[in-house]
Amino acid sequence: MKPFRTLEGAACPLPLANIDTDQIISARFMKRPRSEGGYGQYLLYDFRFDEDGKARDFALNDPRYSNARIVIAKRNFGCGSSREPAVYALADYGVTCVIAPSFGDIFASNSIRNGVLPAAVSEADADALLQSAHVLAGLPVRVDLAQQTIVAGNLSVSFDVPMQWKARLINGWDDVDMTRAHAGEIAAFATKYESENTWALPKR
Repeated sequence: MKPFRTLEGAACPLPLANIDTDQIISARFMKRPRSEGGYGQYLLYDFRFDEDGKARDFALNDPRYSNARIVIAKRNFGCGSSREPAVYALADYGVTCVIAPSFGDIFASNSIRNGVLPAAVSEADADALLQSAHVLAGLPVRVDLAQQTIVAGNLSVSFDVPMQWKARLINGWDDVDMTRAHAGEIAAFATKYESENTWALPKR
């Protein structure tokens, strides 16, 4: 996984609460393998297009946010079912950070495993970012994971992320890498266990 340290790009404002994983990507699009062009084209599809495939008046259809790498939303983003393709859709579209006051637990966990940062901010800070002239103009927003800050023009806010998740993203670690990070402690435990429990070990 590619390390995530800082990110700078357009931030798409989605002033909606409770955007669930079924809305992020509909089950009907998951019948196709991700290898066929990725799932980014289906991100929030029913918000973006009507039944005839005609583009709606929606932020992701605005040229200012067509290459957005950041999404700003209201509380409980990614609630609903546990489908990991919801994160695939964001990542395949190019989004590597979602900013919101809170997230669905499984969605947030899936995000970390796919290199997408779920940055939790206060309700007031989410509203301030959504109303920022910098965001509304589609100008670059900077996310600094080490400092846990988001800067949009003159507006600067902090965000929360569990330390373990922060370590995974900064180092680009997957589950195996996280285990290897404790190799010394594991080896020390094995040595101590063998010395104290010789009766439990097979004869060599």
